Amino acid sequence: MELKIIKTKKQYQQYLDWVDAMFAAKVKPSSAEGEKVQVALLLIKQYEDAHYAIPLPNAIDAIKLKMQDLGLKNKDWVGKVGNKGYVSAILNKRKPLTLELARLFHQELGIPAEVLLS
Repeated sequence: MELKIIKTKKQYQQYLDWVDAMFAAKVKPSSAEGEKVQVALLLIKQYEDAHYAIPLPNAIDAIKLKMQDLGLKNKDWVGKVGNKGYVSAILNKRKPLTLELARLFHQELGIPAEVLLS
C-alpha cells in the first residue's frame, strides 16, 4: 500500500481495512511492513482528529469525576478553595472557575489544564 494523506471516507476505510489485515497477519513492528503500519496509524489518527473530534469534557464535570475516583468530598476543598458555600457554588456551577482555581485543581487532581480552561 502506498501511504498518502487520507482525504476521503473511502480512503479512511481502506486504511482501516489494511491495518486490520496487517494486525491479523501479526506483522512485527520492527519490520518494513510494521513501519508502514505505524505511519498508517498516524495518518488514520490525523483523519479522525479532523473529522471525528471528541469534545473536551466540562471542567466542573471533570473535577467531580476525579473527586469521585479519589474518594474526595466537597469538604476536602474547604480551606484550599474557600469556605463550604463557595466550594459548593463552584462545584454546582453557580460560580465561575477562576484561573487560580483551575491551577489548583490541575495540581491537586492532575486534570489537564486544557480541560480546565476550556
